[in-house]
Amino acid sequence: MKQIIHIASRELSTFFDSLTAYVLIVIFLGFSGFFTWVYGADIFFVGQANLNTFFMVAYWSLFIFIPALTMKSIAGELKAGTLELLLTKPVSDWQLILGKFLSTLLLIVIALAPTVIYYFTLWAIGPVDHSAILLGYVGLLLMSMVYISIGLLTSCIASNPIIASLTALSIGIFFHIIFDVLAANFVGFLGSFFSYMSLSTHFESISRGVVDTKDLIYFLSIVFFCLFTSKMILSNRNL
Repeated sequence: MKQIIHIASRELSTFFDSLTAYVLIVIFLGFSGFFTWVYGADIFFVGQANLNTFFMVAYWSLFIFIPALTMKSIAGELKAGTLELLLTKPVSDWQLILGKFLSTLLLIVIALAPTVIYYFTLWAIGPVDHSAILLGYVGLLLMSMVYISIGLLTSCIASNPIIASLTALSIGIFFHIIFDVLAANFVGFLGSFFSYMSLSTHFESISRGVVDTKDLIYFLSIVFFCLFTSKMILSNRNL
């Protein structure tokens, strides 16, 4: 665990040293604040004391941002020639993967933390469904975990960070959009299958304040599969 925390802190420092973290947080807060409080279907336009608009903006923003954050996780180390040096230290493949995963997840948590102000502001305006808002944040974190794990997997496969980012985004489109479209155009088993594979189905279920075991299994199984596959690819590189 100590090695995982060390790698995560090292990666998190890299994010902030390169201004990546600052740019992400400023753009994310700017987008979410603008569309949540000012423009379009904002809270005052909807007239309801909830953060559904914010969760939808964050849902799309994180989908776009995360591949850019993970693209250098492994591919960047390969391109710089530092991966072999890193693995000569007493660090296992699992520790490296989990450390990289944890660092990006922590950055997402840091980006989301200031938006808690939205919750307290909304609470001051009128009565709110506290559990629905809490689970909305849980849904965003689970979604982020899925896309971080996919980004790590593509970063292990591709030797170029840009290719890794585009590949992660392409895979993410299936979970974010295409499976949902297919579910709407098929009935029976195929319709149910594509609906289950659609990330929006499970995200919307949790963000409505409903905790279902099948939703948790969906998110965690994708995360485990991607991280385990990343570990196997990394191990094969070291043979």
